[in-house]
Amino acid sequence: MTAEAAAFVVSTQYEDLPPELIALGKQHILDAFGLAIAGEKAETGPIVRRYLADIGVLNGPATVLGTNLHAGPRFAAFANGVSIHADDYDDTQLAVAKDRVYGLLTHPTVPNLPAALAVAEALAKSGRDFMLAYHLGVEVATKLAEAIAPRSYESGFHSTSMCGVFGSAAAAGKLRGLDAKQLRNAFGVAGAEAGGLRENFGTMTKPFQAGHAAEAGIAAVDLAALGWTAAEDIFEAKRGFFASFGGGFDTVAIVGRFGRPWSLLSPGVSIKPYPSGSLTHPAMDVMAGLIAQHGIKPEDVERVRVGTNRQMLNTLIHHRPTTGPQGKFSMEYCMAVLLVLGRAGLAQFQDDVVSRPDLRAMVERIDFYNDPAADAAGTDKMRSLVTVRLKDGRIFSGQDDFARGSPQNPMSFEDEVRKFKDCAEFAGLPRDRAERIVVSVQNLESVPDMRSVFAGMFA
Repeated sequence: MTAEAAAFVVSTQYEDLPPELIALGKQHILDAFGLAIAGEKAETGPIVRRYLADIGVLNGPATVLGTNLHAGPRFAAFANGVSIHADDYDDTQLAVAKDRVYGLLTHPTVPNLPAALAVAEALAKSGRDFMLAYHLGVEVATKLAEAIAPRSYESGFHSTSMCGVFGSAAAAGKLRGLDAKQLRNAFGVAGAEAGGLRENFGTMTKPFQAGHAAEAGIAAVDLAALGWTAAEDIFEAKRGFFASFGGGFDTVAIVGRFGRPWSLLSPGVSIKPYPSGSLTHPAMDVMAGLIAQHGIKPEDVERVRVGTNRQMLNTLIHHRPTTGPQGKFSMEYCMAVLLVLGRAGLAQFQDDVVSRPDLRAMVERIDFYNDPAADAAGTDKMRSLVTVRLKDGRIFSGQDDFARGSPQNPMSFEDEVRKFKDCAEFAGLPRDRAERIVVSVQNLESVPDMRSVFAGMFA
C-alpha cells in the first residue's frame, strides 16, 4: 500500500485530474481560505502567533492567512491548519460503509491545503501545481481513512490528524519533487507523527491536532529530501499504521483505488453550512425551512422536539451550553439560535451570544431525544425528525437525513462564495480584498505564482 500510494503521487499530473474534480476542488479551497481568515479571530489565533514569534520562525516565505505575518512552510502550515479547524466549520469526509458511524472519517482539507499552500508559496509554484498537490493530499488521506478498521476511531484516535499527516506529506512531497523511494521514507517519518485523540474535542487541542498534521507532513518531506530513512512499508507493515492504529484495514477500500474514483467526487465530502457539529445540520436545515415556510416567531413556540439516532445523541452532549464551543455540539442551542436570531453563522456561536437570556429560555423549550425511527434508518445516515408545536396548537414537522452541502444536496460555487464572504466579513477583511480572493480561486489554473494570491492582502 505504501508503494502504491507513493507511485500514485509521483506519477499523477495535473492533466490527470478530471475537470469536475478541479471545479469541485475550488469550492473546498475557497472554503478553507475563508475559514483560515476567520479562524485567526478565534482564541487560538493570538496564542499561535505568540508561539511562532517566541520560537523565532516569523521570517519565512509562507503566508499566515488572515495576518501580515509570514513563516517557514511547516510553521505557516501549522498556523493555517489550526485556524481552518478552529471553528469546526471545515469540510467533512463521509463514511458510507455500514460498519462506520456517519461522519466518522476526516476533515480532509485542513491537513492538506495548508501544506500545499505553504510549500507552493515557498517554491513559487503555480496554481496548477498547488491544486494538484492539494488533490493528491486529500486523496491519500481519505483513502487511508476509508480503509482503516473502525476500531481506530472507536478507540479514541482523531482520524483527521492521524490520516491527515500522510496527505500533508503527499502534497508537500509532490511539490518538492520527491521520487517514490523518498516519498515512502517520508510516509514512514509521517507515521511517527501520526496521532491525535478524540478526548481533546471541545478544546484548543482539537484544531492543534489538525495543524500539527499539516506541519508534520512537511517536516517528514524535508527530512526525506535530505536522505532521512524510515520504514518504507509503513501502511501495511505488521507493526505499521493500519495494524497499530486500527488492528487491520479493508483491502477493497484501498487496493487499486487511489484516484479510482477520487474520494472528493465519490462518495464525496460535505461542505458545512453551519459552524457547528455536522450531526446538527440536517435538523437545522429542517428547522430553517419550517421557519421560512410558516413564518414561525420565537414568541409563538411552545415546544420543539428533535429525534435522532443514539449515536447522534451521544455525540451532541451539551444540552444546556454556556460557551460557544459547547453551543456547536448542542442540538438544543442550534435549534434555539435559528428560532430566536434567524441565523447560525460564526457570530452566533460566540460566548456572549450563547449566554443571552432569550436564547437560554428557548433552549429550555427544546427536547432532544432518541427516536427509534432514526435508529432504524441506520448510523450511516443522520436522520433527524423535527416537530414544532406553537402556542395556538398548530404543529409543523419535517425530517432529513443529509444536510445542505452534502453530496446528496450539494452547494453551488455561489453558495460557497456567500459562505466565504461571511467568514471574511466576520474577520474584518475589506470586501474588495475578499472579492480578489474569490476571483483568484475561480482562476487558479491561470495563476503563475501562488505568492501573488495573498500578496498585500492582510497588510
